[in-house]
Amino acid sequence: MNLVSLQAHLREIGVPPQRGRASAIRQLVLQAPAPVIAEALGYHDKTATRLVTEAGGTWSRYAPGDHAR
Repeated sequence: MNLVSLQAHLREIGVPPQRGRASAIRQLVLQAPAPVIAEALGYHDKTATRLVTEAGGTWSRYAPGDHAR
C-alpha cells in the first residue's frame, strides 16, 4: 500500500490523515528525544524540539552524541 492509497482509505472511513500524523509524531516525541525522532523521520531538529514543547515533553536536557566513551 502506498501513501496515496492509504490516505484515501483513511478518508473513506472518516479519519483525517494529517491529524493522525500530527498526533503520532507528538506521541513519538514524548517517548524519545527530539533529535532522535528528527533524524529518524527526516525532520529539522528545531521542528522536533517545537513539537516536544507543544506536547509537553520532558526531553529538554538530552545531550546528543556518542555516550559510549
